[in-house]
Amino acid sequence: MVTNDQIIKFCHDNLVIDYLDVKVLERDAQIILELTVDERHVNLYNICHGGVLTTMADTAMGAACLALGKKVVTISLTIEFMHAVSFGSTIFTRATVLHNGHQTMTCECEMLNADGKLFAKVHAIFFVIETLDG
Repeated sequence: MVTNDQIIKFCHDNLVIDYLDVKVLERDAQIILELTVDERHVNLYNICHGGVLTTMADTAMGAACLALGKKVVTISLTIEFMHAVSFGSTIFTRATVLHNGHQTMTCECEMLNADGKLFAKVHAIFFVIETLDG
């Protein structure tokens, strides 16, 4: 069984996540990623770059797969942006596994603010490269 401490370590072992200063939270036994948008994250319009949000979502979904004892790599990922995330805003990323197969996994992810406003919805398919003994 993979512990939440191992999942948090997985997120922090990702140097990009640490560079972006993404915080890893544990809420109700689920891992949530948190980002407060600063100068590292914005594009020329002073809003959060889509690549930053995509990286955060991909990591959150990979962590959700790891929580089920699977190491995965991304096959495909689709993201829909509903609202711009402005400078200084804080966004939370919550991932859910929809399909836990032997060779592939399907996940979705929501990116929300503290009030529950949805900023982006993400869907991804992952290839299982290793199943951890548990």
